[in-house]
Amino acid sequence: MKHIKLYGLLSLFLALACSTSTLIPTQQISVAETGTVLFQDDFSDPVSGWDRMLADEGVMDYDAGGYRILVKSSQTNFWSTPQQNFSDVRMEVDTGKLAGPDENRIGLICRFNGSDYYFFIISSDGYYGMGLYSGGQAVLLGQSEMQPSSNIKQGLAVNHLRADCTGNTLTFYANGYQITQTQDFTLTNGDVGILAGTFVTPGVDIVFDNFVVLQP
Repeated sequence: MKHIKLYGLLSLFLALACSTSTLIPTQQISVAETGTVLFQDDFSDPVSGWDRMLADEGVMDYDAGGYRILVKSSQTNFWSTPQQNFSDVRMEVDTGKLAGPDENRIGLICRFNGSDYYFFIISSDGYYGMGLYSGGQAVLLGQSEMQPSSNIKQGLAVNHLRADCTGNTLTFYANGYQITQTQDFTLTNGDVGILAGTFVTPGVDIVFDNFVVLQP
């Protein structure tokens, strides 16, 4: 079971990956003081700018004071962004599984430019991965396959995720603990967002809340 996570991610993130976000606004990027809130959303306002989608393949929408992503297809990713543009960011979010298989993908993305992005993901069976989706392919960075971590809460438990994209350094945290860090020079700025996806078994149902972007 643990070897299913050997990436396969190239095809998982490839043609089956879905999003309604295709463009990011062109706006000047300013540098704020460390700790300054650049953007935040508790998803209480259903018109705050995130994607709203209802399709046979799944759902992305505001739901009961949070943001829900339900993926009904196998080998499929949905992601949503609030139409922002940043360079260096520290992103945080609370997220939990409502239903579906523990073998899933739940996480954050940064520097999304309409096609490419960095991703920071966990699974509900306690694995994590960090990587780059670019040119139609996904590649893990700093690891050859998703790795287990005792700092990831499994099953229906809520996890607090943090991802820092600072210069060329990418750092991923789960529940206050750093779980991986690496460097990459590919992307410099873009949108931020959240992601959920399936492996073989469909029906992943994930909720996100308290999304915040800080100046690192």
